[in-house]
Amino acid sequence: MPDLKQNGESDFITEQIKIKPVNRKKLIRRTIITVAMAVIFGLVACVTFLILEPVISNWLYPKEEQKPEIVEFPEDGDEMRPEDMLAENLPTESPGPTPDPTPEPEEERVLLEEQIREILGEMPLELNNYKELYTAMAGYVDELSQYMVTVTAVTSNVNWFDSVQESRNQCPGLIISDNGVELLVLADYAPVKSAERLALTFHNGLIMEGRLKEHNKATNLAVLSVDLADLPEGMNEELPRASFGYSSGNRLAGTPVVALGSPMGSIHSIGYGMITSAGIILPMTDRNYRLIQTDISGSQNASGVLFDLQGQVVGIITNGKTGSDMRNMISAFGIAELRRIVEKMSNASPIAYMGISGVDVTREANQELGVPYGAYVENIDMDSPAMRAGIQRGDIITMIDDTTIVSFGNYSNTLMAMIPGQTVTVTVKRQVQEEYKEMSFNIELGEVE
Repeated sequence: MPDLKQNGESDFITEQIKIKPVNRKKLIRRTIITVAMAVIFGLVACVTFLILEPVISNWLYPKEEQKPEIVEFPEDGDEMRPEDMLAENLPTESPGPTPDPTPEPEEERVLLEEQIREILGEMPLELNNYKELYTAMAGYVDELSQYMVTVTAVTSNVNWFDSVQESRNQCPGLIISDNGVELLVLADYAPVKSAERLALTFHNGLIMEGRLKEHNKATNLAVLSVDLADLPEGMNEELPRASFGYSSGNRLAGTPVVALGSPMGSIHSIGYGMITSAGIILPMTDRNYRLIQTDISGSQNASGVLFDLQGQVVGIITNGKTGSDMRNMISAFGIAELRRIVEKMSNASPIAYMGISGVDVTREANQELGVPYGAYVENIDMDSPAMRAGIQRGDIITMIDDTTIVSFGNYSNTLMAMIPGQTVTVTVKRQVQEEYKEMSFNIELGEVE
């Protein structure tokens, strides 16, 4: 130590700090990574905000969901009957002497025949007249076609080679109404029941995706829906809704009709003719349907709609409901009997089920045999609510709760106003020896499939 001090040297350690050289490549790489990560995180934040913003907004400011309106169809009383249609086309003044103000039925019939002869006598039957007639009918069919829709049911199948094949089945549909949220289309149920996707093609070429809203197996009908919000702007107002016409009573015979849809077995086919019979009643469970027969020869697989010359629907074409000697003649369910069923399906309302088939009690049976008026029970479905409660064949339903039943049609309409699961008191009159005894049953209604 003394030697070091003598040499003038300090006893402290001396350090020299050297500046590390900058690696420019590494610095640039880190800068690029930092900027890239910032951009990625920014994009993720934007996407997250866009996705969550509607959810958060709906949570903070919930919107009131628009509820469908109740769909209702007018009764027969609001529609024009065949005899009124004919009266519209007759002259307002009689061609002969003024008839008695209160003519007898026979005089009315003679006068009507004279008026028809005079009208037909003024019509020259030349080739040009037939051309004009069919040209006019073609124009009328084009107007009616605006109510029609082509329904394409798409189904996918996998073959032996694991290749996916799509099968397409088409059937006609009818625009019937809307509920403020959906456009409603009536179509056959069989072609669409197993479809994976439904495409609806309208008269103007617009193609929209549809859904099966409700169906009814007894009539093989279904109601399809299209969201009104998905239609192009202004298109909802351009699509007309069909109106239901008159189909009750036996006076429909002779009414001219047009068959649209697929009466000849192929889509967009048509047929002209007239109603030949409307007096056949088809008994089914809990309600009866009127069968309208025409002289239009078509396919045994026919489907579609019957229109009258007032542009109203009088029937929905069915098949397999006529005798073997008339299997190629177009027939249809009367729209009056289908009206409530279609209304229920349009509102997605379940249909109550009791499980009986029956007929009206006729005046002759009431007066001559003393059978009370009501719904006469002809058959009862096995294991139905009516059978489990004790209703028997031959019973006559006279009341359901506080509603008096005077006919089977009255019974059907009363049941249609009820809901599945509802318990009702059914009053019947049952023949015991030579008199009818009143009995009451509490029945819990089922649901139609």
